[in-house]
Amino acid sequence: MSLSRRNWLKATSLGVAGMLAGERAVEAQPINTSRALADPRAALKITKLEIIPVNSLRTIFVKLHTDAGIVGIGEGTVEGRIPTVVAAIKELESYLVGKDPRQPAHHWQAIYRHAFYRGDIVLTSALSAVDIAMWDIKGKALGVPVWNLLGGRMRDRVPIYSHANTAQAALAVKSHGIRMIKCGGVADPVRKVATLREAVGDEVDIAIDLHGPPWLTPADAARLARALEPYNLLWIEDPIAPDNLDGYKRIRDAAHVPLAAGERMATIFGERELIERELVDVIQPDTGRAGGLTQMRKIAAMAEAHHIMMAPHSGSLGPVAEYAAIHLLAAIPNALILERLDADWPGRARTVVPHPVQQDGSIAVPDAPGLGCDIDEDFVARFPSERNVAIPGSDRSYAPGTHQEHVYVQTRLRRAPYFNGR
Repeated sequence: MSLSRRNWLKATSLGVAGMLAGERAVEAQPINTSRALADPRAALKITKLEIIPVNSLRTIFVKLHTDAGIVGIGEGTVEGRIPTVVAAIKELESYLVGKDPRQPAHHWQAIYRHAFYRGDIVLTSALSAVDIAMWDIKGKALGVPVWNLLGGRMRDRVPIYSHANTAQAALAVKSHGIRMIKCGGVADPVRKVATLREAVGDEVDIAIDLHGPPWLTPADAARLARALEPYNLLWIEDPIAPDNLDGYKRIRDAAHVPLAAGERMATIFGERELIERELVDVIQPDTGRAGGLTQMRKIAAMAEAHHIMMAPHSGSLGPVAEYAAIHLLAAIPNALILERLDADWPGRARTVVPHPVQQDGSIAVPDAPGLGCDIDEDFVARFPSERNVAIPGSDRSYAPGTHQEHVYVQTRLRRAPYFNGR
């Protein structure tokens, strides 16, 4: 085909511009040539999805294998629904195989939004697992930590908090340099908080998690919040059922205690009203349930615009999602603190290598490529997934609590001292 001089010059300039744009795109990526495992210009494809349930942890690990030999790890779960989430993860394999894992945002949208019916917490937990694994692969391919892909590191260490329900446990936590504790439950909560405050003094922040029972009314929760005002709590977590947003406003208007919620919601769409209506002071999405890092960074940005702090929930997940949360908190301005819980099963931290090292109430931000950890499969293999329980050898399942338990606790709650004269 003959070309005029003008068209030839136009075509040539476009070709050169395209080459330069491609080079700039490569140069713009934070490549560490000494650690990179793949050329960013080379093709990279997912070849296999491996699923590793760890019911002793109530969680699911995944491994995404690629044709370059790079393997990414991820994690996601809904406790009490492990077989269901395993099936949901398996359903993603047919889409993911053959795709470039360095495009997690694109794949997230394709899986979540292109379906006619949207999924809820089961789908987003499955998505979380593969999304975290794709970010891990991208970091390893470029030879940089995940926090570098999220905008760069803003802090070298991430503060953590632990759980304590007694004065003795609280003092043990304090002795390890941790400056925040959280207690749980609705059985005599004011007396529990008063005991903890007396034990640790004003040097340690205290929060209480009410776990959002469906039978705790906004009126009850508001009265409880007022009774807890003198103890200078960092927050009251999940005071009522998570879908009662108007109830959150009622509590907020009634008492001057910071509120926290969000662990049982997922994606920016699920967390949006809590943030936009400023119903909470602290948002708590779970990296292994909310949709992975692709959603967590968006939730953090939305919260920042409303001056809301971010404290990712990770108490009932394993350390892979925890590693992902550490990278996120390293890179966002509104990071508050990270939840840590090893009490369910002593082997929790040993399921990955290296496990996060705690010092002076914080964890060092990893500097290795990707997430900076790997699954200790030999250790995990010693605890086969036989049934969905919390602790190896335990008969305690995670089926919903009985009606009798709810009635018992509710009756006890209504007789609690903090209702007197309120």
